[in-house]
Amino acid sequence: MTNNFTHLHLHTEYSLLDGFTKIDKLIEKLKELGMNSCAITDHGNMYGVIEFYKKCIDNGIKPIIGCEVYVSENDHTIKNPQNKRYYHLILLAKNNNGYRNLIKIVSKAYTEGFYYKPRIDFEVIEKYKDDIIALSACLNGEINQKILENDIKKAYSTAQKYLDLFGKENFYLEIQNHGLREQKIVNQTLLKIHEDLDIEMVCTNDVHYVEKKDAFYQDVLSCIQTGSLLEDEKRMKMPCDEFYLKDQKMMEEIFKEFPRAYENSQKIADMCNVKLEFHNPHLPYFTKVPKDMTNLEYLKYLVNEGLSKKYEKIDEKIQKRAEKEISVINNMGYVDYFLIVWDFVRYAKENKIAVGPGRGSAAGSIISYALDITQIDPIKYNLLFERFLNPERVSMPDIDIDFCYENRDRVVDYVYDLYGKDHVSQIVTFGRMKARNAIRDVGRVMDISFNKVDKIAKLIPQAIGMTIDKALENTEKLAYEYQNDVETKRMIDTARNIENLPRHTSIHAAGVVISKEILTDIVPLALSNDQIVTQFNMTEIEELGLLKMDFLGLRNLTVIQDTLKDIKKYKNIDLNLDEIDENDPKVIDQFTKAETIGIFQFESAGMRNFLKNLKPARFDDLVAANSLFRPGPMDQIPNYIKNKMNPQNISYIDDSLKPILEVTYGIIVYQEQVMQIVQQLAGFSLGEADNLRRAMSKKKMSVMEENREVFVHGKKDKDGNFEIIGCVNNGITEKNANKIYDEMISFAKYAFNKSHSAAYSLVAIQTAYLKCYFTEEYMANLLTSIMGDSSKVYLYISEAKRLGIEIVPPDINKSERRFIADKNKIIFGMSAIKNVGENLIDLIVKLRKEEKFKTFKDFLEKIESNDSTALNKKALESLIKAGAFDSLGYKRSALIAVHESALQSIHDNEKVNLKGQMNLLDFNQDKNDKDDDIKFPSINEYKNKQKLKLEKDVLGFYISDHPLNSLGDNVKRYTNFTTEILSELRRVDLDKYDNRKVRMAGIITNKSETMTKKNTLMAFSTLEDMFGSIEMIIFPNVYKDFRQVIENDTLVIVEGNLQSGDDELKLIVSKIKEIDENSFKNLYIKMDYIRYNKIRKDLLDNHGKTPVIIYFTDKKKTVKLDRSLWIDPNSDIIDYLKLKIGKDNVKLI
Repeated sequence: MTNNFTHLHLHTEYSLLDGFTKIDKLIEKLKELGMNSCAITDHGNMYGVIEFYKKCIDNGIKPIIGCEVYVSENDHTIKNPQNKRYYHLILLAKNNNGYRNLIKIVSKAYTEGFYYKPRIDFEVIEKYKDDIIALSACLNGEINQKILENDIKKAYSTAQKYLDLFGKENFYLEIQNHGLREQKIVNQTLLKIHEDLDIEMVCTNDVHYVEKKDAFYQDVLSCIQTGSLLEDEKRMKMPCDEFYLKDQKMMEEIFKEFPRAYENSQKIADMCNVKLEFHNPHLPYFTKVPKDMTNLEYLKYLVNEGLSKKYEKIDEKIQKRAEKEISVINNMGYVDYFLIVWDFVRYAKENKIAVGPGRGSAAGSIISYALDITQIDPIKYNLLFERFLNPERVSMPDIDIDFCYENRDRVVDYVYDLYGKDHVSQIVTFGRMKARNAIRDVGRVMDISFNKVDKIAKLIPQAIGMTIDKALENTEKLAYEYQNDVETKRMIDTARNIENLPRHTSIHAAGVVISKEILTDIVPLALSNDQIVTQFNMTEIEELGLLKMDFLGLRNLTVIQDTLKDIKKYKNIDLNLDEIDENDPKVIDQFTKAETIGIFQFESAGMRNFLKNLKPARFDDLVAANSLFRPGPMDQIPNYIKNKMNPQNISYIDDSLKPILEVTYGIIVYQEQVMQIVQQLAGFSLGEADNLRRAMSKKKMSVMEENREVFVHGKKDKDGNFEIIGCVNNGITEKNANKIYDEMISFAKYAFNKSHSAAYSLVAIQTAYLKCYFTEEYMANLLTSIMGDSSKVYLYISEAKRLGIEIVPPDINKSERRFIADKNKIIFGMSAIKNVGENLIDLIVKLRKEEKFKTFKDFLEKIESNDSTALNKKALESLIKAGAFDSLGYKRSALIAVHESALQSIHDNEKVNLKGQMNLLDFNQDKNDKDDDIKFPSINEYKNKQKLKLEKDVLGFYISDHPLNSLGDNVKRYTNFTTEILSELRRVDLDKYDNRKVRMAGIITNKSETMTKKNTLMAFSTLEDMFGSIEMIIFPNVYKDFRQVIENDTLVIVEGNLQSGDDELKLIVSKIKEIDENSFKNLYIKMDYIRYNKIRKDLLDNHGKTPVIIYFTDKKKTVKLDRSLWIDPNSDIIDYLKLKIGKDNVKLI
């Protein structure tokens, strides 16, 4: 069929939560309808342009690039309610210049005019109008709005304005007909404007979905966007179901009264010819080269300087490696790239911003090592340059850099300043509706009960790549619900259709793009979370030839840097971690014993378990461990351990493998090993070897089988000479060569990048070194780095205590902002105390440098006289509750009793006796400093339970003690689960714990009650143990029995079942019991049997839950009494028995 109509107004899935036109489905339908051209005109953005363009081209369809922009009525930079009105306008790019202008327009809408919507004004269009075709848009277009407002004069003048701007060939009145009354009114007037002003018309259908039946799913998206229910009558919605991809005949029939308008769609399509270029590098120039040097000469100079610092002697091997790498870098056009990376890494180091030793395959480059971009010697660790930059496969280099997470943004700012904000941007990512979230979104708009939606969502496994269809195939319960419940089936079917659609934009965590041209010559920009980002994703950015780099913030680098500062400050030691021995026996011993909490990459429970079995004895073992401990390679862990423990049993298919695999005990662990096998055994170049490795890892069967023959028998050129010699010609049997090839195929998918593993293992060694030799300083900074994460704080405080370090509560005479080390102690940082501001902390530290605070009054007076605004009642109360005045010898209860009046008295400078009574702050001038203080009431100190509760209120966790500590080791015998594992669980592992029966001990917090739909009471709360917390759900049938126990700050043992959902585990409670320090104790009595009846009644009268065990001395027999004779240890019975029988004969233990 000859195409004579083109859809010029179409919204894809990238008109977020409005368009339901999936690009793949659109392409299929266009081919089915015989349409060989189509436009993309998403609302205000160009997010989908590259995907649309490439898929159209791949399927022989001409892509027309456009956008439906929002045109502000007034100046688009004025952002107030008076300037909120905007109109729609369709813009289509005629050619590449028009495409660039469209990018400029769409970018400015975000960067200058965003106010609820990305807006531009007429002046912006006027500036970038060249080579753009404009259509007057839908009913929300300015001309159409004026017609509907019956301002016909304004409609004419607006049409004339756009006609004058774009010219007759490039401006069209857009007519639509979905059977709406307003469209008929508008179309009649548009026809008159067409006749009177001689402006051509074009018909469109404002496509929002592909098939007519898809209208329902578009409506669901709209409800998700607006937070509405499908049953809401007054919500925003499409007026009918006619906004689909109609065929030529239908469009011709609908607009038969406007034949020219129909024909003009194809005329416009023929005028639009954008040709996008891919893989044409737009690498920025490095401009800071000395005047008398070329960029290449400068790179060589820097490399030679670096090599002479890194190596005592530069031998031929090093020299040749460097020359080869520079040659490849130069031939591939990446000299400036390396200079740019060198420069911002240099800036970071010169400005005391910690930089990681390397990340990814870049650590395989000796040039990176010489330029100080990486700290791993690729010669020493046998790392391959071709894994990073393959001369036989043109691809952009990818150097990702880790920086101190507190200062990472300073490096990004440096790049912005150096290359200009017009040349640098962050990169967009899209949050998509994954399986579970799609179910939840659909369930909400359908107004299905939360419990039902939650139940269905949780039946979907959380494995990576999971879809609703896969879940239906693999989960019997889900399939059953789907087949047997109509409402569930409708919800799931709807969710399947919206699954994986983009829901919102976000910012790539680390990606930064740098361009030699102004970015908006190549890529449109948008706003996400008020930050400028590209509208194309990371992959598309790279395909367009733009340089993308990852600037990652790594917390552990900050910990290392701050620890080194403290070592210098408090011990006057200048420690250079680049000079430490990575095989230091004491440091490695921590890994051998699996004492690795707080050590980078090695602290998870799973990794510690692996280390216990592995017993690493050298740095190379850590590199391998880091590579093996991930999905896939984990299967090889038992073999690796077995071979390490029994090296005499290691066998090789061929002895030629031994030099390559000996370091990993005969097992392929690294991608580099696959490359070395292919190179050394079969004679491939390392570039060819890398290509084959990639094919193996991606299971490209045709490439693998084609290369099998080459690997085994070699490959000859047309003259019969061997290009690749092959294994057989290298003395390896055909059988063994095939076995080796099969072995590589099975391992290549899981083999890991050794360069990355080695670099990260070096960070691990550095953290382990600091933990080993500068324990207090390291643990203090580690605690500072995770101040807001209570589960991690518990973990690290427990580890510090295990290492014999005392954790000291905040102290006004010792604490600073951060945690600080002090002679086998760590003093809590005041920044972690709620309500205590940095100004107050800085003032406290400053004042005590002159003289330490002697008394509570001394503290108040000094703070008041220096800055009367620094201290308020809340801050003072928080300091007291946190124990900041404990070292001065005060009871916290007494301080709380007087703190408000004391602060007020100081503030008001009250010195007068009132009614003959002494003022709180009056004192005898002749008394010493200790007497020169406030009068405190004579009250008891808080009980430990209350003290800890108040401490937790202001710190977020217990610091001086933990309520569970009062139970000692007994609690371990009665529980089988703690929250320690929660922080280490990956999403994919959550389902393994689903429905597991557990018994836990902890403190109840955050209790809240709620009424169910059946008008019964249930509760939610949090259970906190020594390691973290877990949410508890107590349903009505359980809550009615245990309501009196479930109160905040109650110490309990809980039984129940774990439930996975929303990327976390929750505890569904079945039983709950209050406990205290006596709950796991027994009362032991030693007495003659003849005296037993004399105490039996006493036992009955003091009945409780503590077991009683009696040793009858005359019968030499031990008896545990019946439950009815157990006692309440909080009653007077124990003291009474001690009087009656003797204190040595009664023990509660």
